[in-house]
Amino acid sequence: MSATALQRSLTDEAAHTAVAAAVAHARSLGVRINVAVADTSGLLMGFLRMPGSFLHSIDIAIDKAYTAASFGFPTERWPALLEGDAGLRAGMPQRPRLVPFGGGVPMYAGSDCVGAIGVSGASAEQDASCARAALAALGLSDQPS
Repeated sequence: MSATALQRSLTDEAAHTAVAAAVAHARSLGVRINVAVADTSGLLMGFLRMPGSFLHSIDIAIDKAYTAASFGFPTERWPALLEGDAGLRAGMPQRPRLVPFGGGVPMYAGSDCVGAIGVSGASAEQDASCARAALAALGLSDQPS
């Protein structure tokens, strides 16, 4: 039995590329966003606030990345999960930093979660689209393969 394990994570260059790709996609949509990239522990690696984006969306983007990294699935899945379980519906939204709507996406390289991205400032669908544009720029997926 080994007492240690290696864990893959995004590089700082990949975090920068992800932020730039999300912002470029936001520009193509005509929206202004905040974008945060987190490592596998949900800790912030990169962030950018587009001029004129909502100030409250700064922390929401960071928390979307944290939520996606900590659970390993896109934040847009939370409504369906909460709908079917009264206990989850009552308790999970009370948890600090949990964001139960779209725009937070984990980043998978094969079967390894290597980080997450959170986008906030547009609609939940546009936020998620910007996040997935970042994954595409890195050749990553939002689910394990």
